[in-house]
Amino acid sequence: MAALADLYQLDQFIDTFALGHYARVLHGVQLATGTPVAFKVLRPEHLLADGELKWEYRAFSNEAEIMLALKDSPQVTRLYDCGYLSDKQEAPSGGEIVSFGTDVEAFNRSMYHHAAQGWRPYLALELMPRHNNLLYLMKPNTPGQRWRLPSEEALALAIQFTQALALAHAQHIIYLDHKLEHVYWDGVALKLIDFNSSKQLGSAARETDFARDIHNLCVGILYPIFTGMPAHAASLRPQPGGLDVVEARYADVQTLDFGVEPSLSAAVQELLQRGAAMAFPNTVAFMSELQRAAALHGRDFPNYSAKPATRQARDIMRQGLKELRGGTAQLKAARDHFRDALALDDLTPDLEDELRRLVKQLNEMLNARVIP
Repeated sequence: MAALADLYQLDQFIDTFALGHYARVLHGVQLATGTPVAFKVLRPEHLLADGELKWEYRAFSNEAEIMLALKDSPQVTRLYDCGYLSDKQEAPSGGEIVSFGTDVEAFNRSMYHHAAQGWRPYLALELMPRHNNLLYLMKPNTPGQRWRLPSEEALALAIQFTQALALAHAQHIIYLDHKLEHVYWDGVALKLIDFNSSKQLGSAARETDFARDIHNLCVGILYPIFTGMPAHAASLRPQPGGLDVVEARYADVQTLDFGVEPSLSAAVQELLQRGAAMAFPNTVAFMSELQRAAALHGRDFPNYSAKPATRQARDIMRQGLKELRGGTAQLKAARDHFRDALALDDLTPDLEDELRRLVKQLNEMLNARVIP
């Protein structure tokens, strides 16, 4: 047992743009290693109720077990530490802490003991940059406008996500909670967070469980990144995360409307439509059709080969996308410089008006960009 302040320096909340149901997340630093972490801690209202351990409390154990089981996946964020702390404030700032590192078994064994004492569970996780969060990236600033990933990047993300699901399904784990705020993308690599609502099915796993997970991927993640639009009646905003909500979130979506993006590859449309209809019993079948669609965009696989001209065009396009991302970052940096200048006191109206004009025009350029 140690003081919280001896193990962690905790700062501000980093979950305000997409609040979760059962936990709060703070920026932290693991003092022994200097590692920045996302410090995830149970909300105080989910402590014991009438002597019973609520599912929100047990979800920490479930998430730690799943993250440990999937630690070999490059798409899954890392678990650095798990344990319990005595501070009951929503943003803990003191008190005592018991750390188990990645000994999830010991963490689980002591769950009821610490719950009875009123201590809250926490997880110290790999910290992901907010600017790579897909909900944050794809949410339009202007009504009537929308952003989507270029198909090249969307296909890369889809392949990586399917690889992560394949590893999970092989261990009878289903992710379930497919929503944009759980997905981080930098143009090259995918990272997934939040496995608290995921399920370890064990021998009870059925083919329909895996088909449902692929359905949720197609409806909740892939349709929005290929079209810029949600597949259900919600806007691109954070989605509720209660256990019952996760189960039912996309249950009523069996068909997808591609009228919002008619130029999207017919092969991709067919893939997502079949996924929404739960036509894929497993990730092997889904990956095969995904690769077939990706080959039409210039990618090569053992069973599907791209045409030489398509392959060459893809190589050139990828260079263009790299330049586009760099250019967008420079435009944002330029806008921030102009905003910093505007924040200064005692400017002449002449210079202030010019700075506002530049910021306005840059915002218009950025709102009309072709990449999130």
